[in-house]
Amino acid sequence: MPKSGGGKDVVSWYREPWPWLLMSGPAIVVVAGLGTAWLAFVHEDALVADDYYKQGLAINRILEKEAAAARLGVAARIQFSPDGRGVRVYLTSSGLPPQRLQLRLVHATRVALDQTITLERLEGGWYEARLAAIESGRWTLLLEDVENGWRLTGAWHPALEHSIRLEPVVNN
Repeated sequence: MPKSGGGKDVVSWYREPWPWLLMSGPAIVVVAGLGTAWLAFVHEDALVADDYYKQGLAINRILEKEAAAARLGVAARIQFSPDGRGVRVYLTSSGLPPQRLQLRLVHATRVALDQTITLERLEGGWYEARLAAIESGRWTLLLEDVENGWRLTGAWHPALEHSIRLEPVVNN
């Protein structure tokens, strides 16, 4: 090893621990940034809507449907079978009952679990259909007639209730 004039050993910089310690911080930040960028590009953020502007413009049509439900006196009792595979709806209305209803089950956080089913009319104001398996969690229920004249909404927790009543929201 070469010696300096004073008799000390001269050690190359890369053999010292301090440069490596000082460089490790920025290196860790660069690696973490690249990992975060990879996660952002690979995994879709399902909670953000691509067409948020169009959804914002559609709010008036939704409010009109809910007002139509209130004018018609539409209310519904939705019953889910204990195994979670069937649904029955009892509809009350001052108007002529529709032949079919559409029920959308929207999961609070996982878009892939959402379902849209068509319920066929039975005797006595009942409608019935089969469901795919229902996961636990919070669900939003959207009940509409097939012609999209009115709409009822409500929140449902499968673990807590097998039946829910939907009534029109009256906004003043």
